[in-house]
Amino acid sequence: MDHGTTDSEPRRSGSFSHTGSASSSCRRRSISFSAAVPFRIDDDIESETVSEAGDIGDRALQSNRHSEDASLCFSIDHASQNGVAAPTSLDTLLHPYGYWSRDPALNTISPVSPLPEETISPLSVDAMVCSKDKKQEELPKLWDYVLCLIHLAVFGILGVLTRYLLEKLFGPGVVGSFLMGWWGVVFKADISRISDYLAIGLTTGYLGSLTTFSGWNQKMLELSVDGHWVFTVLGFLLGLFLAAYSIIVGVETAKGFKWLLTRQNGSSGSGIRSSSSNWRVDSSRRHLAVMVVLILMLVLLWGLSGELLKEQFSSGGSGAQLWLACIVGPPGVWIRWFLARLNGRGLGRSGLFKWVPIGTLIANVSAACIMAALSTVKKAVNTQTCDTVASGIQLGFLGCLSTVSTFIAEFNAMRESKHPWRAYAYALITIFISFGLGTLIYSVPVWTKGYG
Repeated sequence: MDHGTTDSEPRRSGSFSHTGSASSSCRRRSISFSAAVPFRIDDDIESETVSEAGDIGDRALQSNRHSEDASLCFSIDHASQNGVAAPTSLDTLLHPYGYWSRDPALNTISPVSPLPEETISPLSVDAMVCSKDKKQEELPKLWDYVLCLIHLAVFGILGVLTRYLLEKLFGPGVVGSFLMGWWGVVFKADISRISDYLAIGLTTGYLGSLTTFSGWNQKMLELSVDGHWVFTVLGFLLGLFLAAYSIIVGVETAKGFKWLLTRQNGSSGSGIRSSSSNWRVDSSRRHLAVMVVLILMLVLLWGLSGELLKEQFSSGGSGAQLWLACIVGPPGVWIRWFLARLNGRGLGRSGLFKWVPIGTLIANVSAACIMAALSTVKKAVNTQTCDTVASGIQLGFLGCLSTVSTFIAEFNAMRESKHPWRAYAYALITIFISFGLGTLIYSVPVWTKGYG
C-alpha cells in the first residue's frame, strides 16, 4: 500500500475525492482527505471499510457506480516526504488504514505519517489495494466478470478438496483463518501487484471455500438435538476463539516473514515489488493466457469429477459426495461474491448499520438454514441416493456459500477498530440467527417426528 502522493495531487488538498474510473481501475481507488473535512466522516468511513474487510464482491467491477458503491482505501501523506512537520499537539487516532489527527478546536482531521511497522493494515479487504505503482491494462467489463468468475470457480473447487482432506485431520476453519492472515492481510497488496484476480481467487475463492460456517453451525445443531447443550455452547465459543486467534497468529507470522524478506533485500519492500513485477499480469495477452489456462483447469476438474461421480454414485459413500461437491461448489462461491456487494452499504437509503457486513451475514445464515433443511430431509427420506445428493450439496454448494475465514476477517477488523464491541455483536447476531433458525428447521422436526 502506497502512502505517498503523486505529482498531480496537492499535498494538502481541500477536497474530498471519490473518483470513479473503468472497471479494473475501480479496484485501486483512493480517497484523499484534507484538514477541512469534518471529523464525523471518519466514523462513517471506518464503519464502511471495516464492514468490507472480507469482500466487496462485484462492485469492484462496476465502472459507473455511485460514491457509496466505491471501494475505499486511504492515500495518507507522509509528512517527512512532503516536507510538512507532523502535528504533535493533536489527538492521534488509529484508523484501520493509518493515523489521523483530530483538532478538537476546529473539529477537523488531517493525516499523520504512520510508523513503518504500523503501515500494514489489519484489514483484509478484497479489491481495496492502493497500489499506484501498478499500471495494468484496463479490460472490458465482460472480461472482468469472466476472469473473476473463473478464478472463483477454480479456487473454489480447490478449497472444497482441501477442506475435505483437512476434515480428516483437524478443523479447516483454523487453517483457513491462519492463511487469511497471510494472503488476505499482510501479503494481499503483494498478491494484487501480480493480479487482482489472483487475490480475489485466493481469498474469496479458495479461503472462503476452505472454511464453512454452515457446517460448523450444523455440527452444533446435531449436538443440541441430542441434549448436549454444554458442548454446543463450548463448541461455538472455542470455535470462535480458535479461528479468531488463528488469523492473529497468521498476521504476526506473516509480518515476521515479510520483515525477513525486506531485510534480506535491504529495502522496505522493494525486493518483493521487483520480484512480483516479473510475474505481473498487466496486459490483455497475459490475461487471455491466464483465462485459457483456468478454463482448461475448470473443464478438467469438472470433467474428472463428473466421471468419478458417475462411477461411484451407485455405491454412494464419501467419494461420490466429494465429486458432486466439486461440481456444485462454484455456484456457491459466485453467489457469495455477488452478495458481498451489500457489505458496507447499510440498511435503507440512510445506510444504517454500515458496520454490519450484510452480504456475508446473509450468505452464512441462508447457507446454515439450507444445510439444516437438507439434514432434515436426509433423516426423513433415509435413502442412499438422497444422502449422497444432499451431502454433496452440503459439502460443495453450501460449504462454498458460507465462510468462516471471511467472517473471522471481518470480526478481527471490527475488534481492531475504534468500536471493538461491534465484533462481538456481529458474531452473536450471526450465531444466534443461524442457530435459532436451524433449531426450528432441523431440531424441532427431529424432536417431534422422532427421526433417528
